[in-house]
Amino acid sequence: MKIITLALAAFALTMTAQAVNGAELTAREIVTKVDDRDDGNNRISEMQMLMIDKNGDHRVRKIKTFDKDLIVGNGDEDRRSIMFFLSPADVKDTAFLTYDYDAFEKDDDQWLFLPALKKTKRIASTDKSGSFMGSDFNYSDMTRRNLDAYTFKILKEAEVRNHKTWVIESLPKTRAEAAETGYKKSILFVRQDNFVVVRAVHWTDTGKKLKYLDVTGLEQIDGVWTVTAMSMTTKKNKVTEHKTELTFSNIKYNQDLKDNMFTLRRLEKGL
Repeated sequence: MKIITLALAAFALTMTAQAVNGAELTAREIVTKVDDRDDGNNRISEMQMLMIDKNGDHRVRKIKTFDKDLIVGNGDEDRRSIMFFLSPADVKDTAFLTYDYDAFEKDDDQWLFLPALKKTKRIASTDKSGSFMGSDFNYSDMTRRNLDAYTFKILKEAEVRNHKTWVIESLPKTRAEAAETGYKKSILFVRQDNFVVVRAVHWTDTGKKLKYLDVTGLEQIDGVWTVTAMSMTTKKNKVTEHKTELTFSNIKYNQDLKDNMFTLRRLEKGL
């Protein structure tokens, strides 16, 4: 997943992150490197989703995820991902499929299978700002952003867990982009040594809320910088309304995943 994207893995670079060919990086160059980073191919993992409400009550969901990169005819690298909810009983067999296209002019496709209704719902663009399965993540968090739809500016440098980061402001160029993603402004903290976004603050497009992303677990697995734990916290007037914690385990890259794993038929069939 790209959250979460859903994703935030990157490869370790041997050059200094401060410069390329002796020239300092611009904000756009930095976010391009974030977007182009090596996040591994054909990945399988197990995910726990812990949701905590304002009263401290917990809900735990167990999920199995599969991700695959595909090189398409024009040389673009598309990404497909599917996740199956294993427990608890009220969400068991729910499944979520994403086609994340490298070509930014092409809208990403997302489908949610609801076993109780025996129905597959396509997530429309107007719904991607909504909460994913009651969590603090939006459907839009599951795919990559169209970088051309944003302006970027380096605000300063800061340390996050003893690592230097660039602090970058991201603003959508249009109201339509803000409405679709659910965010009218974001501040990204990008680690300078590996181009991983390790922290972010999002201003919601409606509701006057702030959402805080924090990567609490990050390690190299098979040479790939991999997020193993992260959280998203929703606050309004500095008061926490809800929090979602994700932890990933049994992460395996370079698996033999067939294309038919990422189809509507498999979505509805389940594991």
